[in-house]
Amino acid sequence: MPITSVEKDLDALTMTIVADFPVPVRRLWDAYADPRQIERFWGPPEFPATFLRHDMHVGGRSKYRMTGPDGSQHGGFWEFLAVDEGRGFEVIDGFAGPDGEPNTEMPTMRMVFAFSETEHGSRLTTTTWFGSLEQLEQLLEMGMEEGTVAAMSQIDAVLEDLASFAAGRGTEVQLIDDDRVRISRVIRGTIDQVWRAHHDPDLLRRWQLGPDGWVMPVCEVAEAVGDTYRYEWEQEGGDGSERFGFTGELLEIDPPYREVLTEAMIGMDGPSMRNEMTLTAVDGGTLMALLITYPDADTRETILATGMADGMEQSYARLEEVLGA
Repeated sequence: MPITSVEKDLDALTMTIVADFPVPVRRLWDAYADPRQIERFWGPPEFPATFLRHDMHVGGRSKYRMTGPDGSQHGGFWEFLAVDEGRGFEVIDGFAGPDGEPNTEMPTMRMVFAFSETEHGSRLTTTTWFGSLEQLEQLLEMGMEEGTVAAMSQIDAVLEDLASFAAGRGTEVQLIDDDRVRISRVIRGTIDQVWRAHHDPDLLRRWQLGPDGWVMPVCEVAEAVGDTYRYEWEQEGGDGSERFGFTGELLEIDPPYREVLTEAMIGMDGPSMRNEMTLTAVDGGTLMALLITYPDADTRETILATGMADGMEQSYARLEEVLGA
């Protein structure tokens, strides 16, 4: 059990939790920065969390849901006010509705997470500021303290499982729900390098090729919200008869951390997919997390069955070679 103290100050309207861990600060920080890891402990054991968005930078947001034993879902969000990598971050923490947007009928809190080195590893001090005494009492009555303590009791197991999140594991696919998947890959390179590699046409043509033997004759990148992109591939030396590609619209962009695009196969009718890419600095490089929303479960399964993840892994491995050069 990592928690060493829980203190409530009714005059200052705060609750402070101190927890100590036998790992370096970098390892503890990554557990909070990586959506694959934080969702393993942010919710209590009976209410596991799923993070649908987690862009950890000033102005960024997190959206998550906790699912109860009866299948009921309870949403939450963070708004990042400050981020000092490896040292701490500050968020507005609140409740969210089914759409992930803030529930204005429920209170919000300000939380500061401070990371520091200790003789035996690292310490996390979490301080929550409440808007009023009534709000503090309301949330404590709802079980906030007990839920937080139960949730943090799971961190040790996540920290011990370093291998599951280390660089070099390749591209991983996580089913989020019926129509969404999260593709994750730690890419050896800085956030700026990985972002540029996704937006520079010359670089894209060198790595985003899937299996060997393909080239990218068309590479039109969307640069501003509302722009369209168009990517096409064909076999090298072929006559172009097997050419295929994708097009879509840029919906959101926040360089070098996050972008949201639609995606549809050229020449095919039907609804498009929604791709949300987030880049996060972690030990060993940059975590690329891509949340894909498909029109339905059948479409998701059909596309995954094509070996999409294997093709993406070949591209990302090639990207690391390009960045290394």
